[in-house]
Amino acid sequence: MLIQEILQKAVEKNVSDIFIIAGSPISFKINGSVTQMDTNVIRPDEARTIIDEIYSLNKNRSFDRVNEMGDDDFSFSISGLGRFRASVYFQRGSLSAVLRFVKPDLPNPAELSIPSTVIQFSKLLKGLVLVTGSAGCGKSTTLACIIDEINKTRKAHIVTIEDPIEYLHRHKQSIVSQREIGNDARDYAQALRATLRQAPDVILVGEMRDYETIKIALSAAETGHLVLSTLHTLGAAETINRIIDVFPPEQQRQIQIQLSTVLQAIVSQQLLPTVNDELIPAFEILLSSNAIRTQIRDGKTYQIDNYIATGKQDGMISMDESIYTLFKEGKISKETAITYAVNTEIMEKKIGKL
Repeated sequence: MLIQEILQKAVEKNVSDIFIIAGSPISFKINGSVTQMDTNVIRPDEARTIIDEIYSLNKNRSFDRVNEMGDDDFSFSISGLGRFRASVYFQRGSLSAVLRFVKPDLPNPAELSIPSTVIQFSKLLKGLVLVTGSAGCGKSTTLACIIDEINKTRKAHIVTIEDPIEYLHRHKQSIVSQREIGNDARDYAQALRATLRQAPDVILVGEMRDYETIKIALSAAETGHLVLSTLHTLGAAETINRIIDVFPPEQQRQIQIQLSTVLQAIVSQQLLPTVNDELIPAFEILLSSNAIRTQIRDGKTYQIDNYIATGKQDGMISMDESIYTLFKEGKISKETAITYAVNTEIMEKKIGKL
């Protein structure tokens, strides 16, 4: 089966992910559940043929990286269908791939239930904003919505560094330079270092995944740029600790001070199944304040959850409060609320009182 046929079916069914794995039928993920496209089990040679076609769609991209490293990430577009993000890898000695469908139009934040507080980060002129959560929870989509709002409302130079590029941003009020790791730059650290010489106002770093990238990103935020990025953490306190722990012990005190100065906000998100078998996000939102900065500077991140819980009037919300609200609105079930809660015991008690 040609890859175009597979992708056509996927788009028609509004899937989020496509799985091409030898020994299994081609499968789709729809609203968080994996279902088989048909009953035809694909052989290793068939999987290789399909993946060859995928590489040819990306300007005949070389297999060198996947052969050397065991995996490869890139994106490609098909006219009339849309854009796809590919992760190709070896498993059990054969090539496999997972493709994510990126809808051609930038999403509407309201339709995705992204809080207006999050989109308002587009008004920030400097500092660090982090969007965190597990893989596939919608971090890139949230950041794309913030970038699009900046693009529509400000005359600025936005530079995005992504691996790979997902959403394509047209130039609106702003100029948008989008760089893809592997095609346009060697790695995040090198690209970020070069970005500082490109007169940026806003810098999107797809992921702060190593010491060097985090170090440069903090410096960029400190020198008057708005830096947006992601981490694979859940919760503000864990995110702050993760950043600090990346650095050697002798540098951690300095990083605590630097982070307390530049941090503007942390958004953590999860995707929850609804009662209608769809997906809806739940958010934890931390907004920096003098009290929060003091806790970061003094290494008392364990107190941050209390500040989030009592900061509702300032626009902050805890993950469990967000989940509880979705339950009260009838959007998610009791079982889902308890399963995804940070503190399951407290969630059970709150629900039990209704």
